[in-house]
Amino acid sequence: MIRFLANRLIAAVPVLLIVSLITFVLIYFVPGDVSAELAGPGAGKDEVARIRAVYGLDRPFHVRLLGWYAALLQGDLGQSVLLGRGVTTAILERLPVTLSLTGLALLLSIAIGIATGVLAAMRVNTWVDQATMTIALAGLSLPDFWLGLVMIYFFAVTLGWLPTGGYVELTVDPIGWLRSMALPALALALTQIGLLARMTRASMLDVLRQDFMRTARAKGLPNRVVIGKHALSNVMIPVITVVGLSVGILLGGAVVIEQVFSIPGVGRLIIGGILRRDFPVIQGGLLLTATVFVLVNILVDVLYAVVDPRVRYER
Repeated sequence: MIRFLANRLIAAVPVLLIVSLITFVLIYFVPGDVSAELAGPGAGKDEVARIRAVYGLDRPFHVRLLGWYAALLQGDLGQSVLLGRGVTTAILERLPVTLSLTGLALLLSIAIGIATGVLAAMRVNTWVDQATMTIALAGLSLPDFWLGLVMIYFFAVTLGWLPTGGYVELTVDPIGWLRSMALPALALALTQIGLLARMTRASMLDVLRQDFMRTARAKGLPNRVVIGKHALSNVMIPVITVVGLSVGILLGGAVVIEQVFSIPGVGRLIIGGILRRDFPVIQGGLLLTATVFVLVNILVDVLYAVVDPRVRYER
């Protein structure tokens, strides 16, 4: 297992290098930069050129790329021109907010999605199955930002049950944190709830038709043992795969959800960097997202061996 983890971590390095290179190339060829933002709307070409020279924006592509990689090897993601401080510091300040939002959305996705999928499989071809799968399909089809706006109007504006946006730190007020995270986490999770529900139902139906399940029932085992111990343990491999993919999707969706609910996370930081052409912020945020996604996929491979004893990584 240790050798497997070492090999996966080594293999992740070129993946992250390719992601960072593609990001840098795309940003470099996007028209405009932060110099126009700093110079102001009435600035002339000479003033803009002076600002570009001060911040090194006029340097050739390969010089800027090598300089960025040299700083990255030292753990430095560069300096945000507009924020006036290091990108690493800015991201670390906002990272707990994004992780708490993504983590809560992931917990909702797993709990509701798996439970709904199991319920639909146990009541296959009944109104329960049809209703749950219809709701799951609706959750897959509707964009999360639209769901967020609808939830704000219904639960916050009309009913007044929850705040329209903002963020309360978990360590300061746990109840306030839960109230501020409830709507954005649910809006972010609904798509993955539908995906997990459909995947769990399909996998559960396949397992329930296997011979060992009929044998377990023939032995007189209670239904909760048959489902909870024998069926779910065999269903978890494909479900864990979907959960691993869901983390990346949730991180990407958090960029939009944080903007809708005015949550000061990394996603909103990236949006601000895009709108104001603050390229170091964009590069750092995307590299962080790619790193989390790669590490989660490695964790998923490890969980395979934990859930299914037949999976081994010695060779």
